[in-house]
Amino acid sequence: MTADVVGQPAEIHHSHRDVTGGWLRPATFGVMDGLVSNFALVAGVVGGGASAKVVIMTGLAGLVAGACSMASGEFTSVSSQTELMQAEIETERRELKAHPEDELRELAMMYEAKGLRPELAAQVAKELTADPEVALDVHVREELGVDPNDLPSPWVAAGSSFAAFAVGAVIPLLPFLFGAMSVWPALVLSAIGLVVTGGIVAKITARPFWYGGGRQLLLGGLSAGVTFLIGLAVGTGLS
Repeated sequence: MTADVVGQPAEIHHSHRDVTGGWLRPATFGVMDGLVSNFALVAGVVGGGASAKVVIMTGLAGLVAGACSMASGEFTSVSSQTELMQAEIETERRELKAHPEDELRELAMMYEAKGLRPELAAQVAKELTADPEVALDVHVREELGVDPNDLPSPWVAAGSSFAAFAVGAVIPLLPFLFGAMSVWPALVLSAIGLVVTGGIVAKITARPFWYGGGRQLLLGGLSAGVTFLIGLAVGTGLS
């Protein structure tokens, strides 16, 4: 509960999901990338005439290599982003110590730009900057657009990306691991996986299930179709 302008308790009737935790994007991308890339890889080697044993070896190699690549890429990317944010936060901390009056006027001007009267903007800025840590928090949020206490974690991004890619990449391999000799069981299972994962992501982002599932099925099917035809052409040329 919070208090409204007349001092009465105000009820909060809704809540928001955490959209800055750093795990949703890499996890989503990891599942999609693992499923699409390994399904396309499997389709390519099947099109080239590879045996089930070769398909399994190729698929497992693609799973491990892709998961490690995704994790290392996410770790480097998020680490660089976080380090840049931390450097900018430290710059703002130094500016607040060295030029407090200038920073106070800057904050007041920001609130004026948001629609507050100059006198009220100056008063709000002064109240918020009375505590140095609160002042830093406010300036970072207003100037950089980030929460200094909730920066994305590279370990969370890398871990979720690795696990998600592995989950997605194993789906096209399951039929071959259980003895399938043709690509059709992998095709059906992968198609189901594409629709389900695409639909789940669509629901998370408040879009229709059919929209996300259909879009992902189309994109994954095109990728697998292209690599299958390339594998077929190369396999025919080498035979």
